[in-house]
Amino acid sequence: MTALGTPHTLVIENLHAEVAGKEILRGVTLTLKSGELTALMGPNGSGKSTLAYALMGHPKYKVTKGSALLDGQDLLKLTVDQRSKAGLFLGFQYPQEVSGLSLSKFLWTAYMQRHTAQTADTAAFDRELQSHLGYLGMDRSLLKRSLNEGFSGGEKKRVEVLQMATLHPIFSILDEPDSGLDIDAVRAVGETVAKLHRPDAGILVITHYQRILKYLQPDRVHVMVGGIIQLSGGRELAEELEAKGYEFVRPAAAPNA
Repeated sequence: MTALGTPHTLVIENLHAEVAGKEILRGVTLTLKSGELTALMGPNGSGKSTLAYALMGHPKYKVTKGSALLDGQDLLKLTVDQRSKAGLFLGFQYPQEVSGLSLSKFLWTAYMQRHTAQTADTAAFDRELQSHLGYLGMDRSLLKRSLNEGFSGGEKKRVEVLQMATLHPIFSILDEPDSGLDIDAVRAVGETVAKLHRPDAGILVITHYQRILKYLQPDRVHVMVGGIIQLSGGRELAEELEAKGYEFVRPAAAPNA
């Protein structure tokens, strides 16, 4: 993983991607920087989740053109685990259940990906884990249960944020962390993500609504429609979308380059 404490960038240029032969991304250009919290908004089917999965290397999502450079390293040439070790994290919109693997074992295994037996600090790990559980309003008993098995939708989303907290990634992509959550859960997730935001790391939050953004206060807001970033602005853009909806955002032609 790239060293912490230094500036980082994730530069996406003219990215095209398809699913089952159908082009979804039609030329996405976006730059993420450490220290910034960025929101990506857009209606259903606009390509937001496709961008997340394509960057993470899901085999279903085929990149056909463009580039994605993490601190100058060609992300698209790396395997999924190599992208993770390089510092990329994806919080899933629909987290999967893994029977037989406890949440505590899963988090400890993730922690050990960044440590050796000599550098691992069990006590520090447990203190940090307890702190994050408190932020998220999660009961410690969840740690003994199989990963996401029988968890509510809100608990699953909290676990995704808990994983991000444990891994300390350079760039985190959170795919609709507010979907399916009640008001209290949205606040808990939003406030925790804001607390976890570090000056040496960047976060991209994908969402339909601005409700979680009032807890996050993003530096930049981008709007994707038709597989392209159509509008960019500050926090006020999210408020405008809330008032007007996405109808006023007209799809532009895809870039040729």
